[in-house]
Amino acid sequence: MARIGVISISDGRDYVHGGIADFIRQTEDKLAARLTDAGHDVVRGSSPVSANTLATSVAREIAAADVDLTVLHYAVWAFPHFTMLAAGAIDGPLLLLSNVDPVQPGMVGMLAAGGALDQIGRAHTRLWGDPASPELIASIGVHATAAAAVAALRGSTFGRIGGRPMGMNTAVANTDQWQRLFGIDVEEIDQWEIVRRAELADAGEKAMAREWLERHATVHYDGKKLTPELLERQIGSYIAMRDLIGEWNLDFTGIKGQPELTQHFATMDVAEAFLNDPYDWNGPKQPHVCATEADMDGALTMQLFKQITGTPVLFADVRHYHGDRDIWDLCNSGQHATWYAARSSDPAENLARVHLYPEVFFFPAGGASVHHLAAPGEMTLGRLTRKDGAYRMQLMLGSFETYDDETNQALMNQSTPEWPHAFARLDAPAEVFLSRFGANHIHAIPGDHRATVRAACSLLGVALDEFTRG
Repeated sequence: MARIGVISISDGRDYVHGGIADFIRQTEDKLAARLTDAGHDVVRGSSPVSANTLATSVAREIAAADVDLTVLHYAVWAFPHFTMLAAGAIDGPLLLLSNVDPVQPGMVGMLAAGGALDQIGRAHTRLWGDPASPELIASIGVHATAAAAVAALRGSTFGRIGGRPMGMNTAVANTDQWQRLFGIDVEEIDQWEIVRRAELADAGEKAMAREWLERHATVHYDGKKLTPELLERQIGSYIAMRDLIGEWNLDFTGIKGQPELTQHFATMDVAEAFLNDPYDWNGPKQPHVCATEADMDGALTMQLFKQITGTPVLFADVRHYHGDRDIWDLCNSGQHATWYAARSSDPAENLARVHLYPEVFFFPAGGASVHHLAAPGEMTLGRLTRKDGAYRMQLMLGSFETYDDETNQALMNQSTPEWPHAFARLDAPAEVFLSRFGANHIHAIPGDHRATVRAACSLLGVALDEFTRG
């Protein structure tokens, strides 16, 4: 959840403020309690703002508390210039919140303050209602979560392992643009570091991890493309990435993989799947976004989505459209976190549905492909793409579906059955999606998080391109 600052704005006349101070505090108490109950960390101003000096000092207190979102609270009529002074002391996102009360004109105060902010071009959001309303608290939470997600991007570092894969322009972004728009630095690291470090990785951990995978997943050794030695090489690549992430303080990463590693070393499927997972053979951990093919905009989308939900984020090719069923096969070599197999907090439940198959002919170096079928459920799908150099968020609602075993297998057999799959029904007609979507990769998180993504895009200054059936 997010860290939310609350500042109540009052009337500047002493005799008026003295008569309404208790009402303001009671209303703020209710608001703070409801936000805390919703899981947010609430930082309250030391007093309601009833003077120009307090507008600045209280706002500076809240700014110093490093909040994600500041709520300027209007329970009563409030002098608008107090809002202007407070806004000048706060760099982060602002949300103006008024009550709806015929006796105390908080709405009038919010409108006067909001209009003044409009005049100077200061972006803000406005909400109104009773703090006891669950819908209002949820709406504040949407904006706070979006603000926290955007703030988490700034000052972060992306580790780009390798360069552009197979001429894929959509996988490469302008580092200056990333720094200017998102506050993200890019650290360039050669793929040789994975090869070198994988060979030096602890042999005991590699063997332990292999045995853990053999116990919990189904491993299909064939003596050629997949052997215990090749699986341990892939595990060594995961350990190498884990070490690089720690040494270079990388917040999210991408691995080129093709063609050098996939032809001459091993695929990165195991490394990418378990970096994105909330666990590995050592126990629970935080998911680390790692995009295959060093897809920078894919990784950026995934990192934003992860900050919103805290869950792993799906990465996939838009592989095939089954027109007779109006479903899409989202499939990419090994990239899906195994968590998506059942979306369970128990790794064993997820891994029971995972098969490690020998890699297909595309990847002569061999290794395991991490196969499973994503569990059904509502999904938010999208991706940050660029049109004429400008970023846009292409966003839609959808759902993952599964069928009987025979149908599932028949559908997977039409593409590459050894790879992980998600059968997706999108809230967009195929002709619209294929005409407008700006990449071959797409990303997904469980649930409907479109409102939070919209709010994050507003904060980032990124255009929204929503797909619907309407």
